[in-house]
Amino acid sequence: MELRQLKYFLTVVEEANFTRAAARLHLAQPGVSAQIRQLERELGQALLDRSGGTVTTTAVGEAVLPYARAALAAVEGLRQTVDEFTGLIRGQVTIGLVSGAVADGFDVATVLADFHEDHPRVEIALTEDTSERMLAALRLGELDLAVVGLAGEDPLPGIDLQVVVDTPLVAAMAPDDPLLAPAGRAALPLSALAGRSLISLPRGTGLRAVLEHACEQAGFKPRIAFESAAPKLLARLAARGLGVAILPELPPEGAAALGLRTLPITGPRLRGRVALAWPADGPAAPAARALLARMRQAFPPARSAED
Repeated sequence: MELRQLKYFLTVVEEANFTRAAARLHLAQPGVSAQIRQLERELGQALLDRSGGTVTTTAVGEAVLPYARAALAAVEGLRQTVDEFTGLIRGQVTIGLVSGAVADGFDVATVLADFHEDHPRVEIALTEDTSERMLAALRLGELDLAVVGLAGEDPLPGIDLQVVVDTPLVAAMAPDDPLLAPAGRAALPLSALAGRSLISLPRGTGLRAVLEHACEQAGFKPRIAFESAAPKLLARLAARGLGVAILPELPPEGAAALGLRTLPITGPRLRGRVALAWPADGPAAPAARALLARMRQAFPPARSAED
């Protein structure tokens, strides 16, 4: 029995087809079939049922499947342990990125490029999604680490965090918006947004959750006229007078360049918080732990906007 035979067996089971499995393994289909038949002869039992339109496991094949997976996982664990001792890191890391995080000053591309240069054997998969779905994926082990927006300050079960952005949220609008009156107005009460057309990030993002929770506490439901995962698009829509955009704080010159005026929101003050997130017991793979350490160093903890 050879490890490659177990690998071929598992791949055929996952693909339910010899041709697709061979393509995934970058091998010729007859070679994959021959190796699995040799494995079946050595065991004295058929592991796969080839009689139907798709390949399925026999009762024996289903019974040995967990042991085949465990054997390959043990070998991979052995390799990773040796790599750690010899200073080599390889494997795969899956990282999630909340929509709009790049606009918050995250030069993720540079961090990942530098990490890849130092560890070329590590494959990095980057996905973009809402914070809610990524936090769920972290708990399920489908992501190794993620950059998420936070809806509140309560601890998240099963998740460790490093807050890297903590900034006030502002109402951004066209220069002729009535909310700017009287002249010299320095802040905008949240209640003033009741009934107004609002422009926001999509539901499931931390910023949207902060807005909805605050409005609920104030006794009204926000009227979201436009939503987008791209903060720059939100700003452009607001500049054209299509509504009031809820955005992280902008410097006055930056808002002016976008054709906007901004006011801090009060009663209560709203804050946008972005964090690195990972499973509470830490990423399992050495490569993921190494990338997390690199990102924690590149994006240090943020001081509270109220400090």
